[in-house]
Amino acid sequence: MIDVVGIRFSHKGRLYYFNRNGLDLKKDMLVIVNTERGEQLGFVYLENQQIEEEKLVNPLKNVLRIATEKDKKIHEKNLIENEYALKKARELVAELNLNMKILDASFTFDRKQLLFNFVADDRIDFRELAKRLASIYRTRIELRQIGIRDKAREIGGLGPCGRFLCCNSFLTDLNSVTINMAKNQMLALNPTKINGVCGRLLCCLAYEDETYTNLKKGLPSIGETYKYKGNDYKVVDVDILKRKIKIENKDNIQEEVIL
Repeated sequence: MIDVVGIRFSHKGRLYYFNRNGLDLKKDMLVIVNTERGEQLGFVYLENQQIEEEKLVNPLKNVLRIATEKDKKIHEKNLIENEYALKKARELVAELNLNMKILDASFTFDRKQLLFNFVADDRIDFRELAKRLASIYRTRIELRQIGIRDKAREIGGLGPCGRFLCCNSFLTDLNSVTINMAKNQMLALNPTKINGVCGRLLCCLAYEDETYTNLKKGLPSIGETYKYKGNDYKVVDVDILKRKIKIENKDNIQEEVIL
């Protein structure tokens, strides 16, 4: 068994697991961790957990230390510099006449990398932009093009339900949503009804998909032949939640059956 903790780098960010490295860590404690991008400051979201080593897909990175006051000041300085870097990048984008929008900028804690997330309709040749940014900040520059769902997550807004977007308020992972989920819930395949403000399928289609799948077990599909009181009927409607079907015989006489 390995002792791990769940770390987030922002309150709306994804949860990552790290080797506890023998440290006594409590919820909301600030820590410095080793990541693929370099050292990062995050906070403990899940306290000490134990998982079996054979269940690990990749080796876990370590929590390096509990953040000191000096670490916190460095992090605060980086947050301020992120804003300046974002402003400068946007100025350069306008100067170079690039059809892209920079959404955010973030230094790693050790300032070995500066990451910019951007959205664009097409592929962008940003080599000159990266070159100029590297000459200014003297660190590795990464420009990452993100999808329209990620853009909605960054910007936020109100969904068709009238509430703040799930992706911007509590969802940490943008999992795949498929048209089959809408079909499974027997929703009208009208884009204005099943698409979110990002133009993609509503994330909430995934919330009840498993429930509908379980409730549909044993129910016939519309158009199937259903044997009722010794006669053949055609299924013309199915109410999944009430587990009720409407059937019709050859004389167009309909009946409702609760299963």
